Amino acid sequence: MESSKLSSISDEEVTKSYQVKEVPAFYILETLTKSHQQCYINTMEHNVLSIRPFIGAKDFELSRNFYRDLGFMESILSNNLSYFKTDGLGFYLQDAYVKDWVDNSMIFLEVKNVDRYWKGLLALNLTTKYARVKLIPIREYDWGKECFIHDPSGILWHIGEFFK
Repeated sequence: MESSKLSSISDEEVTKSYQVKEVPAFYILETLTKSHQQCYINTMEHNVLSIRPFIGAKDFELSRNFYRDLGFMESILSNNLSYFKTDGLGFYLQDAYVKDWVDNSMIFLEVKNVDRYWKGLLALNLTTKYARVKLIPIREYDWGKECFIHDPSGILWHIGEFFK
């Protein structure tokens, strides 16, 4: 059974259609068909309040200015670590640069209206103010659309909107 279908199964459907065996942190569901397909469901409750990635900066002060220009609110935590947030979501920017790590870092920021966000990015003139910043225009896909920003260190931000 596909995981996307699995998450939409009601408790009633599970008890009618499956034999459930309890194992530590997981349930093994065996269908009552000839194939006896097995699926694993993690029953851990996350009760998540936030998720906060750490990203590096080649030039910490320049990156701090860049993220403030983007409209993020900065909380300075130490001389080499800041927390940037917007609308209750955020990330840590650290004065640490490992080329392979930074060059392979990507963050997806979901927005309500990517067209409006793109216009706002253009109005900031970020590519004039920051030499290494790149903006890549909106692309449309079957799932939605997104534009891209490379920050001053090279971290790739996907700014996207999902189709409903």
